[in-house]
Amino acid sequence: MRERALIVAIILAYIAIGILYAVYTPPWQAPDEPAHYNYIAYIAHKGRLPVLQMGDYPHQYLEEIKSRRFPPDMSIEPIRYEFHQPHLYYLLAVPVYVTFGGALIPLRLFSVLLGAGVVWVAYRLVREIFPGPVALGTAAFVAFVPMHVAMTASVNNDVLAELILALFLLELVRWMKQAAGARRRPAINLPQVEKLREVHKNDGGTPSVPPGLKLAFLIALGLLTKTTTYIAIPLLAVGLLLGLRATSRKQTEGRPSLPPGAGVRLVHFWPLLLALPWFVRNALVYGPLDPLGLARHDAIVVGQPRTAEWAARMGWPGLLKAFVLTTFHSFWGQFGWMAVPMDERVYMMLALLCFLALWGSVFFLFTGLRGLSSLQRQALGILTLSFGLTAASYLWYNLKFVQHQGRYLFPALIPIGLGFCLGIREALKKQRMALAGMLLAVCLAALVVKGAITGDWNRFTILALLGASGACGIKALLPDEEWLDTLLFAGLFVALSVLDVFCLFYYVVPYLSR
Repeated sequence: MRERALIVAIILAYIAIGILYAVYTPPWQAPDEPAHYNYIAYIAHKGRLPVLQMGDYPHQYLEEIKSRRFPPDMSIEPIRYEFHQPHLYYLLAVPVYVTFGGALIPLRLFSVLLGAGVVWVAYRLVREIFPGPVALGTAAFVAFVPMHVAMTASVNNDVLAELILALFLLELVRWMKQAAGARRRPAINLPQVEKLREVHKNDGGTPSVPPGLKLAFLIALGLLTKTTTYIAIPLLAVGLLLGLRATSRKQTEGRPSLPPGAGVRLVHFWPLLLALPWFVRNALVYGPLDPLGLARHDAIVVGQPRTAEWAARMGWPGLLKAFVLTTFHSFWGQFGWMAVPMDERVYMMLALLCFLALWGSVFFLFTGLRGLSSLQRQALGILTLSFGLTAASYLWYNLKFVQHQGRYLFPALIPIGLGFCLGIREALKKQRMALAGMLLAVCLAALVVKGAITGDWNRFTILALLGASGACGIKALLPDEEWLDTLLFAGLFVALSVLDVFCLFYYVVPYLSR
């Protein structure tokens, strides 16, 4: 009961903060928001899907309107470069657009509602693997990363894509548990096995929807929402292999089990045909070799900075440094159209927090994994692969265009949040804290020596390292108490939610208002 109350509190807090962002963020001051809005408006007024054409990315006009903070005398109508996107999000948003006469805030609130769904599914997904504080912490991480709040409180198709991908991962993990579940059951007689083979029933006793049907339906929805969800296809292949291997092993051992591939059969994948008309339409509009419209998009975004140009000007070391720093900054919060970063001191505190999470993750990999069940390790592997595929697509995109925006990693926010929480929980242990404190003290000493030699004293960084190493030392002196670790763990996310509100009224509103 307490856990349920806590997840409800997290979701309600997210909704409250999301509403604040939706209402107080100045119009169009979110990445690509005008282009997404125009897609919805086009369907509402024309009654058909748009076609991306030359001129839909007016680079100079876009730069001017952004620099002038979207003044009333400059229309957003020419900004249409998202017209190649799959259409599901925009179709769902059309009733909101029509009902409220095209008002921006209701459309933003629609995104907040979808974002609340992402938080809930994040909790349910991780709870299938790690019940308790880790599941709640992952949901809170998804709910309170400032940049994620800002994005889910604006008009875009990213949040629906996140929701669909999260639902897919949830169903995939559940199917893997179902495939492996009979290994932990007591022996049952033959009639019970035959009954299982005939029909899978849910807890209420009614026939359940075959997992393969649900997975295929979610993939189809993803195909109609955004290309970031397409990683579901290789994830499904890996998940099926793991699940089928578990089922096969049970049968080899003579244990009761469902038939190989139970609930996931080729016939269940007919929902994928729902996406076929979209790809046929694109092939007719953009050409048979461009069913996603991406080649058309690349052709019309004239003026967008290219990676090769930046590498020639900055050199690859300089480009790599810019990529890493800007990705980190914009993952946590770099608002508007990347024009409003947070204070460097905020990033420093977040970097120290990430250091602790990574530090704990290293120990978890070497010690914690051994205490997990085979199913937990497999589910972790699926989520790790999800992160890897998302990160690979982000890197691939940046090989062509300069898009150092950490928000492109948000499709993997649940795996990132889970890793963060597992790392923090592990780092809070007495010995881990002692070693972390010593390592931070070494970094502090090195920074002091550097300052003495060069005269460049970064006072805040020195104070931050001093405070962090001291805090780690104090924690290491205290006995390992579950209540204390849980309190500190929860306090991190309370602080993160406070940072959300601080960012809105200290950065977003003052710097982006006209």
